[in-house]
Amino acid sequence: MTELNIKTVGGNGTFDDVIGESSEEIQAICHALRVLIADVLPGVTEFPWAQQKIAGYGVGPKKMSEHFSYIGLKTKHVNLGFMYGADLNDPDNLLEGTGKALRHIKIKSLTDVEKPAIRDLLERASQHLPKLKYN
Repeated sequence: MTELNIKTVGGNGTFDDVIGESSEEIQAICHALRVLIADVLPGVTEFPWAQQKIAGYGVGPKKMSEHFSYIGLKTKHVNLGFMYGADLNDPDNLLEGTGKALRHIKIKSLTDVEKPAIRDLLERASQHLPKLKYN
């Protein structure tokens, strides 16, 4: 397997701890999303929270100011979340949620991960990162 350009930090487990109890299909979706996020933003920092079954992605530990996206596990799908999703242009109407800022997409298959609209949303979301802190 190719080494991903991801820096994992935090004391709340590893990515494998986050996905470890999930089905093989959910794990495969999570791995594909992780690869996509690393491709969109090489050198991205990953923050796993094993107990909550979430991994956040950004430039620092602060969820709402230094993360742009997260992978959240559910039993039958994976949520690809966006910290500032309410601000994102979503021409394909993929985003769900009604909160002030957060939005997510329910990813139910590996085919969903390959949709160009998913990558486009990740690219737009990554532009919310503090540019000065990202190397």
